[in-house]
Amino acid sequence: MASSPDVPSTGNTPENPDGSPSEAPSSTGTTAAERRGRVRARRAAVMAVPATLVAAGLAVLTAQGALGVQFAISGMPFTVAASQLDGTGFEQFGGLDNMADGSPNAGDTGGQVLVVTSAIKKATLTKLCQSVDLGGTNLLITAGNGATKVSASDLTTDSTEMSGDASFNHIEIGNDASTLTEANAKGPKGVFSQQADSVHIDNLRQTNYATTAGVFKLPGLKLRFSDSGC
Repeated sequence: MASSPDVPSTGNTPENPDGSPSEAPSSTGTTAAERRGRVRARRAAVMAVPATLVAAGLAVLTAQGALGVQFAISGMPFTVAASQLDGTGFEQFGGLDNMADGSPNAGDTGGQVLVVTSAIKKATLTKLCQSVDLGGTNLLITAGNGATKVSASDLTTDSTEMSGDASFNHIEIGNDASTLTEANAKGPKGVFSQQADSVHIDNLRQTNYATTAGVFKLPGLKLRFSDSGC
């Protein structure tokens, strides 16, 4: 290897103790190997930037509810009830939830549950109750029984049953789920859906397998075990 132009040549390349040629330092005191290592490190850092940005972007979108949070459901349904729900930006479409591989709750379903996903951009709920049957006892959660209501943003629920007295403003029925615009959620292309500017439901009751929210505020939260559910 030729010596660096900054180092006078003696006609012979210096050798390391093991007999291999050594690399002459540059005017900055770094060898060619060190400079190559730094270049590779910079290239690796540049290549890592897009992946980092994508990961950060997904985290932001998930927090905003623009992407459905994909997680393996337990396969244990839970009941959600409220005396009143008011929401702005309402969407509803079909979906499929999946349990973890080998889940003991899979039964003969293959670990999949057909659900109706309801998405609400902003929601308030009065006298919220949530319970899950643990076999002989229920885990019971209540909130919003006082003057302050439960509030949520980018709320989604995956349900197999829903009941109540509902009214909608400016509803559209029969949309393609991939084209919804009222809330920060979209369903699969070709799936039937509906959306509305706002929704009001009295005596809401749902059987759910999953719930997500960007922000979920539960004033007066109480969690306890009970002989009965909601």
